[in-house]
Amino acid sequence: MQLIIFIAASVALLGAGLALGWILSTRIGQGRLRDARALADDIATQARDEAAALKKTAGLEARDEWRREREPLDREIESSRKTLRELETKLHDREQQLDRKVDVFESKERTLLKLEEEIATRELTIVNEEARAQEQETVHLQRMEELAGMSREEVLAMLIRGQEERARRVAARKVREISDNAIANANREAKEIICRSIQRFAGELALESTVSVVTLPSDEMKGRIIGRDGRNIRSLDMVTGVEVIVDDTPGIVMLSSFDPLRREIARNTLEKLIVDGRIHPGRIEEVYEKALEDVEDLIRESGSKAAFDLGIHDLAEPLLELLGKLCFRTSYGQNLLAHSKEVGLLAGMMAEELGMNANVARRAGLLHDISKALDHELGSDPTQSSTALAMKCGESEEVVEVIETHDQDTPRRRALAVLVEAADAISSGRPGAHKEKVEEYIRRLKQIEKIALSHPGVDSAYALQNGREVRVLVDSTTVDDVYTEQLADEVTEALEEGVGQSGHIKVSVIREVRAIHIAR
Repeated sequence: MQLIIFIAASVALLGAGLALGWILSTRIGQGRLRDARALADDIATQARDEAAALKKTAGLEARDEWRREREPLDREIESSRKTLRELETKLHDREQQLDRKVDVFESKERTLLKLEEEIATRELTIVNEEARAQEQETVHLQRMEELAGMSREEVLAMLIRGQEERARRVAARKVREISDNAIANANREAKEIICRSIQRFAGELALESTVSVVTLPSDEMKGRIIGRDGRNIRSLDMVTGVEVIVDDTPGIVMLSSFDPLRREIARNTLEKLIVDGRIHPGRIEEVYEKALEDVEDLIRESGSKAAFDLGIHDLAEPLLELLGKLCFRTSYGQNLLAHSKEVGLLAGMMAEELGMNANVARRAGLLHDISKALDHELGSDPTQSSTALAMKCGESEEVVEVIETHDQDTPRRRALAVLVEAADAISSGRPGAHKEKVEEYIRRLKQIEKIALSHPGVDSAYALQNGREVRVLVDSTTVDDVYTEQLADEVTEALEEGVGQSGHIKVSVIREVRAIHIAR
């Protein structure tokens, strides 16, 4: 019984132990399972974090790679867009240009149509006029036949004889010109001897009055001044109105003209062209315009310096400009600006010795010949006299009265007028001051130019070669090739009647056609 109880107890204990072991093992397994699950959760969380970090890193790397790959494409696309915009702008500009050209062409077409209509109308008018003229000619011939008792053939013969007579006169004139040229060539050596003899006596005066010398850096510059086929030197002659003399004398070129102002402008133009080095007809005209401005500045500077040398500081600006122009004027070969300064200084010194107003004396002496700076014949316009100019520019009553005494030869009302007259006589009466032949020579050249300018269609005229040639520049829009020959004959006849001198004058009529267009 005890054994059974023992066995039963053993079995119970064994069962309890087994149950306790199973419970313990279950709890241990559950704890391990929980630990495994926690570890798995930690591993999963870490894996998820690493996966998220890797994903984020991969995304950043992919974005950077995408950006690196995209930047060249973006630049290429931007360049393409820029190119397209430029092409679009160019196409727009071309479209506008084409529109303007179309408008111009349409305007020209309308103009041409209008011209065609006008030409057709004129042709019809000319035909009618010709028919009317023929009728009138027939009527006139019949009346002439009735009045003169001559037939039509006799009238035509008379007209032909008149034309033949005119042709004979022209031929005789040409023969005389050829004869004069032959005599000139035959006497060349004798003239050279005479010129050398005259230069010993009047070299300084001739150079001062009619010739300016321009120094060249090298003799090669002479060829550039002449230009191909002489086009540069012809352009210089026509633009400046001064004869450019290029001879065998080394290192110099001479400018010959009776007008000192014109010669100074030509000298300034040529010196600028030599320094610039670009010598061609277009550049010559540009530099000539600049030289005109420089000479105007020189005129103002010369007038201001003359007034400053005499201690005059409040002279009106128009009088200063006229004083500067006196630098390029002569009276019987004497420079008028130097003469006026001499008169002012002499009158001032005499006034100081006599205890009179030296400032007024110097001022009146400087301005006594101021009207000679103007381009007009003395006495032709009273409003342009020295007295009127001084009064207009606000000079004092004393100065105006002294100038009026000298200018109009009125009775002397002031003692200063006597001093100015005496100073003028001293300055102009000293030995070598006056050269009447030079003044007469200049007056003759001006007369030649004036006669040539009096004909219609003439733009400008320049007397060259000591009055042996006159170049006449005509307006190509009003003078055609046919009228050019007739104009040369008319100028020649006018010179023969108006100048009345021995020898010959070569008349060169130049008609230049210029086509000027503006590119847009």
